[in-house]
Amino acid sequence: MLFGKEHVKRYQETDGAEGHDWQGTTVLILTTIGRKSGEPRSTPLIYRPYGDAVLVVASNGGADAPPLWYRNLEANPEVQVQVKGDRYTARARTAIPDEKPDMWRTMVATWPAYEEYQTKTERSIPVVVLDRV
Repeated sequence: MLFGKEHVKRYQETDGAEGHDWQGTTVLILTTIGRKSGEPRSTPLIYRPYGDAVLVVASNGGADAPPLWYRNLEANPEVQVQVKGDRYTARARTAIPDEKPDMWRTMVATWPAYEEYQTKTERSIPVVVLDRV
C-alpha cells in the first residue's frame, strides 16, 4: 500500500482495517489545519502509544525542514487523530528536553530508520505528543 493520499483514503474508509498495519509497524491518521489554507490536511504517520498519549515523529525523512503537518500543528495544536476506528480530538505538543530521550527510544524501537534520519540533518527531529482532549 502506498503511503500518502490513497493510504489516508483507504484507512478512513475501512476504519484502519487497511492501512493501520504498515511495513511491520502501525500507522494513525493525523489531521491538522493548514496554517495558510485553513483546510484540513490528513497525513498517515507511524505512531506508538505512550501512557495516556500517542507519539509521532516529525522526521520528514531527515530533511532539514520539518514536515508541513508539523508546521501546521505549531500554528494550531488542536488536531484530529484516527487510530483504527477511534477518532478523537487531541492537543499536539513537542516533547520537552527532559522527556524526549525516552520517547525517542520508544519511537526508534518502532521505526529504527528514525536514527538514520537524525544523522541526515542538524535539526533535532521533534517527537510530538498527542494528548486526547
